[in-house]
Amino acid sequence: MTGFVLLSGLGHAMVVAAGLLVYVMFTRIDHQRRHPSAALAWVLGIVAFPYVALPLFLLVGSRKFARPLRRSHRPGEAPASRNAAVGEGPPWATRLLAGMDLPPAVRNVRVHFHEDGPEALLALLALIDSAQHSLDVCTFVFGHDAVGERVAQALAQCAQRGVATRLLLDAVGSWRTPAAVLRHLRRQGVQVRRFMPMLHNPMRGRTNLRNHRKVAVADGARLWSGGRNLASEYFMDRPGMPAWLDLSFDVEGPLAALAQAQFRADWRAATGRVRFTRHLPPPRHALVGSPGGALAQWVPSGPDQPDDTVYALLLTAAFHAQRRIVAITPYFVPDEALLDAWCIACRRGVQVHLIVPARSNHRLADWARERALRQLAAAGAQVWLAPGMVHAKAVVIDDSMALTGSLNLDARSLFLNYESMTAFYEREQVQWLSGWCARQIAAAQPHHARQPSWLRDIAEGVVRAVGFQL
Repeated sequence: MTGFVLLSGLGHAMVVAAGLLVYVMFTRIDHQRRHPSAALAWVLGIVAFPYVALPLFLLVGSRKFARPLRRSHRPGEAPASRNAAVGEGPPWATRLLAGMDLPPAVRNVRVHFHEDGPEALLALLALIDSAQHSLDVCTFVFGHDAVGERVAQALAQCAQRGVATRLLLDAVGSWRTPAAVLRHLRRQGVQVRRFMPMLHNPMRGRTNLRNHRKVAVADGARLWSGGRNLASEYFMDRPGMPAWLDLSFDVEGPLAALAQAQFRADWRAATGRVRFTRHLPPPRHALVGSPGGALAQWVPSGPDQPDDTVYALLLTAAFHAQRRIVAITPYFVPDEALLDAWCIACRRGVQVHLIVPARSNHRLADWARERALRQLAAAGAQVWLAPGMVHAKAVVIDDSMALTGSLNLDARSLFLNYESMTAFYEREQVQWLSGWCARQIAAAQPHHARQPSWLRDIAEGVVRAVGFQL
């Protein structure tokens, strides 16, 4: 009996050791840089529950599909192709993004922001109606409600006109969308795909990695994007339920061609038949902009990028900001490095303003953010609580750059999701976004940090450590 127990214990120890070896090998070989809390959670899980944690890690543990490119130049020597890609805009930002092999900023004919939900919906429907050759739509949530019905009807009419119409839905974000709705769209000629269904071959992607991008592109020339999902709460008031505060924009110009190239890569990845790789940029002739037009840069982030692009940009911006950083986000759960960078910015005299909802639609996120809010406030930042649900995402750095798009300032968006942001460099767009943030601050209440009880402090730490994985 004693020998059996010893053999069982030895076998269990070997399983744990093998699990840790698999974790280390997959992490190192596949260049899977992880959030420290995520790495600790996986290691503890494999040690404590190897028979559950190891299969789970093999199913959902990957964070990146694109590997860093091999460079032939010596350290400190930028290749000619990268120099050519730097383009216009703040040098610290454009050089960083060029160093991560992202296409340069382009000049566009027109940029228009939508702070009003009905205006944003009309702009989206107008873009769909204007499509003549192709229409590509990607969303995280496709609501089974009045807005979803109007968009579905517009897509069906577009396809019936002979326009090549494609709709890409995240399988988890749109799990409530009835299959009958999608079958009807297919019968009308709309091509529909679900991004990474819950039940699928794990070799064709990880269920934990979701496509959170919001994009509509007509003919590769006109773009509608931002933070709004295609459901009623993002656009219009309902009885007893005011519309969420959100932000979107439309662009006419070559930025749309870059967004279309992104969509095509996501569309191919949704088939599960190809390796996840970064998209190829569109042909150079598609990027010919308007002289003197609005300067903007497409900044994708996610498993299809070898670098955490938006995270790197925000971290760099914190050290280059001279006067102010203004950010609005529904969920604020940054990692320690980004939080420390913002606190350092405060202490060197940069005005940091953060706007979050007083209560979001995710209570776990509200618990997880409290430590970060207290730390920011202690460093001198101004934290503002908006009265209603805020779903907008925007960051303004001085008067030189403003970002808006789909990415929340939490670890899931920064490190796990497929996201897209647009960097605006032109003074007109930066000032508009700055003024819009100022209007939200004027309607908000200041946040007063309070020391938590020891029990709440522990609970906040647990939620902060593992909650973003959910």
